[in-house]
Amino acid sequence: MIKNKFKITGMHCTSCAFNIDGELEDTDGIKEASTNFAKAQTEVEFDPEKVSVDKIIKLIKTVGYTATLA
Repeated sequence: MIKNKFKITGMHCTSCAFNIDGELEDTDGIKEASTNFAKAQTEVEFDPEKVSVDKIIKLIKTVGYTATLA
């Protein structure tokens, strides 16, 4: 397992952060996601053999936000 931080744009409230966490944590290979609305970032612990950084960015995009590796 490794941890990466992602810069998130497009969040408007703390519910946005919960949406991101929920989407990520429902994905096989992601152990934990912790999104902070105030910092506009998320930290994701994941298995790089099951999910890639690109896939994480795409998952965040599917719920309506933009992500880049921090």
